[in-house]
Amino acid sequence: MIRWLYKRVLKPILFKMDAEFVHDVFIQLGHRAGKWKLGRWLIAMAYGYRGPSVEKTVDGIRYSTPIQLAAGFDYNGKLAHVLDCVGFGGEEIGSVTARVCKGNEKPRLKRMIQSQSLVVYKGLKNDGVEAIIQRLKATVKPEGFVWGISIAKTNDAQSADKQAGIEDYCYSFRRLNEEQIGDFYTINISCPNVHGGEAFTTPEMLEPLLDALKEIPTTKPVYIKMPINLPWATFNQLLELIDSYPIQGLVIGNLNKEYAHADYPEEAPATYRGGLSGKVCRKLSTDLIRKTRETWKDRFTIIGCGGILSVSDAMEKIEAGADLLQLITGMIFEGPHLLKDISRAIGEREDGGN
Repeated sequence: MIRWLYKRVLKPILFKMDAEFVHDVFIQLGHRAGKWKLGRWLIAMAYGYRGPSVEKTVDGIRYSTPIQLAAGFDYNGKLAHVLDCVGFGGEEIGSVTARVCKGNEKPRLKRMIQSQSLVVYKGLKNDGVEAIIQRLKATVKPEGFVWGISIAKTNDAQSADKQAGIEDYCYSFRRLNEEQIGDFYTINISCPNVHGGEAFTTPEMLEPLLDALKEIPTTKPVYIKMPINLPWATFNQLLELIDSYPIQGLVIGNLNKEYAHADYPEEAPATYRGGLSGKVCRKLSTDLIRKTRETWKDRFTIIGCGGILSVSDAMEKIEAGADLLQLITGMIFEGPHLLKDISRAIGEREDGGN
């Protein structure tokens, strides 16, 4: 019934409204509902996973389910107390930046319905690392729920310079570690919608950033969010560099910048107006996951992100070598029940292997 109501009743209504407005409404509803026991109970009754255990420990962190909300949805940490009720085992909050970031001009979010994709042009909109630290300090962390923090450079002219951008990353990374906020950190080097472009997606640019970050003490796992529009040889050059640093893993990967890859590219803006999420990312990310696992074996933890719109998409990423999963767009297009379906499939798979 919940599935039917979302797909047949709620989704058609929501998809007639502005995408960012709907996003903001659900952030506020979730934030408020999560403050009350009744609200948490109702959400958990509708969407919580109940089945064979799918707990997984990765890099010393225990996840109740191996599915996270990807960075870019709860960028201010306002849902950090309620997402466990929906069936997520964790989330990546952010991306957070050193300073308050207003983001790009509107429209910043557009649905490509036939292509099962979103055009994302948020431009790292967030309240800044200091405000987010204080918000999370005041938030009761659900037992067994994992807080990851995605870190990027502030999207403004002040951080467009390489050295200023490095200092921006380092400020956020240092402050989060000083306050011991977050169970793991992801360095987002590949956001395509910022001043200066993807400044740290070449070995020559990435090396000084990693040199600076390694000087900041941390006891938490650190991951790198990777671009997916690079050919394997270039992608692997980045991995060869990352291998020489105390980086535990990779999020593979970020948005797709190529509108021509969409099933219906005519749905996209006429000129570049943000990266694409959803189906258009599925094959690129899965192929990179598979090649990374084959080449690097167990060197890197791999968090598979991009184009998980069904149970089969999720299982494909796990079979390719992903240790954990992240999604946003699948939850929007298919409904929050997708998380329960994925966990059930993983539980049945693992139970059948015993």
